[in-house]
Amino acid sequence: MKTQKLTTLEKVGFGSGDMAVNVVISSMMLIITFFYTDIFGLRPEDVGLLLLLVRFVDAFTDPLMGVITDKVDTRWGRYRPYFLFFSVPFGISVFLTFTTPDLEYASKLVWAYSTYIFMTIMTTAVTIPYISLIGVLTNDPKDRLSANGYRLFFAKIAAFLVTIIVPILAARWGEGQEAQGYQFAMGLMALMATILFLFCFFTTTERVRHEINPKSLWQQFKVLLKNDQWQVLVGVCVIGTIGYVIRGSVAAYYAKYYLGGDSTLLSMFLATGVIGALLAMIASTWITKRFCKVKLFRYSQVAVGVLSVMLFFFVGPNDVVAAFILYFLVSFVVDLHAPVFWSAISESVDYGHHKTGERVSGLAFGGISFAQKAGMGLAGFIVGSLLTFFGYVPDQEQTEFALFGIALMLSVIPGVFHTLMGLLMFKYKITDKYFKAMKADGLEGEEVVIPTLKSEKN
Repeated sequence: MKTQKLTTLEKVGFGSGDMAVNVVISSMMLIITFFYTDIFGLRPEDVGLLLLLVRFVDAFTDPLMGVITDKVDTRWGRYRPYFLFFSVPFGISVFLTFTTPDLEYASKLVWAYSTYIFMTIMTTAVTIPYISLIGVLTNDPKDRLSANGYRLFFAKIAAFLVTIIVPILAARWGEGQEAQGYQFAMGLMALMATILFLFCFFTTTERVRHEINPKSLWQQFKVLLKNDQWQVLVGVCVIGTIGYVIRGSVAAYYAKYYLGGDSTLLSMFLATGVIGALLAMIASTWITKRFCKVKLFRYSQVAVGVLSVMLFFFVGPNDVVAAFILYFLVSFVVDLHAPVFWSAISESVDYGHHKTGERVSGLAFGGISFAQKAGMGLAGFIVGSLLTFFGYVPDQEQTEFALFGIALMLSVIPGVFHTLMGLLMFKYKITDKYFKAMKADGLEGEEVVIPTLKSEKN
């Protein structure tokens, strides 16, 4: 079969798209709960309900966007045009979400719902095409894994910028002016995301064309339900995202109240987690060149459970050094699986094609995106509910019970979810060896590699 290796520029361009996406993903995982309670002024229980209910919008928009990308083809391809046309609305939606209007509580709640729904829809409009893009950039599983390594590295750069710039800039805006600081800082992030999406559009090429399934949405869904490996990844995505988001959402509260830190320590603590994740991207790429990527996925997540228990029992209030060390280790190990997961989605689509003879791509990627967002919504609801249960009160000295709850939510609770995630991956069987055997059995006859000239690139 003909293959066409990705250039370094194209891998960087592909990675820039995920950097843009993660302006939103990182803010939802790391700061939006803290922003809504301590800056925007919503009650924790209202925040939890907001983050859960908005996910029902994704139940319709994600599959719909997946079907649209399957049905609509252009001279730029099936996926890249959405970066061109939706990059600006996406940036505007991020800016509005982190804008705090001077309104009474009920009106602020309406504003929060409206802007968060708008951001959710715009995120869907660019994210579904983006996560589908890797399947048409190259047909080589090693190159896909490499490109996903770039992608996730740049995603963590976005998370690093969000954790460093936003809290510090908001604090330096002045006491009592944190809301304006968050608006300005996230406005900068939104502008960066818009530019990065445009860069992704102009530096990537869709060179692999698949025959798209002409069946209806329901018929495609029935075909997808026959793909047992895709179903495993959906479960893994929901469970893992819940654990990841619970830990990320509580990290700011942990740094501020449990460790007794100011805005600088809060920023440093969040950034420590992101640095660990960044280094994990590099380590994962190196490890998977030498060892089985599926085994790495399984055992790294079980190890997270062990480290999470250590974080809970070995770190006390104001024990800053131990907290930073163990939080770094947890963040490093937890993200060793990330490049493997995102390359596995494309391979599960190929597996389903091989198994059923019918290719369901857009809906498969849309389903994974919805699974991730469902996990975020459930995690947000869990965090809001637990903060209320443990008696958390914004901007006040917390009770021992509240501090106990915050420590538990950063460590043991997410650790349980990651352990379950690792155990579920024992049902996933598409190793590199399995994938090569599957392709040799006839999969290569179903796709076409499009030769690309520089003059045709865009």
